[in-house]
Amino acid sequence: MHDTFETRNEVEEKLLSAQEGQLSTDDFMTYLMDTQVFMPVKDSIGIEGFTSSDKAVPLTLTTEDNIEVLILFTSPERSKVFLQDFPEYDGGLLAEFKWILERTGSGIGVSINPDWPVGIDLEPDMLEQLRSN
Repeated sequence: MHDTFETRNEVEEKLLSAQEGQLSTDDFMTYLMDTQVFMPVKDSIGIEGFTSSDKAVPLTLTTEDNIEVLILFTSPERSKVFLQDFPEYDGGLLAEFKWILERTGSGIGVSINPDWPVGIDLEPDMLEQLRSN
């Protein structure tokens, strides 16, 4: 876990504001839908630092409750320490959260900035609500 967190971009500023109660959850989720996030991927092509989205496998982990969780970050830099435990995920995509959400199956959750003090976990039910809006 990281002890300090300095915001480096607008999505991190909004996320911090939401965590501190200065921005409503609804306003943050509306903002997030049109915001780019970083999705670590394992790519079968193997070209360093480049990936083609049709062959990319996103990083997912399974919780103790047996829920599959898609791992995302607010920037590629935020992923570096976390991904040391997953060296096969050496590529990534910057994509709008809405685009990722549209391609995520039901029953899957999302974790943005795991192991950072400024992050958010979205349960599968919340993702279903976002898809239907």
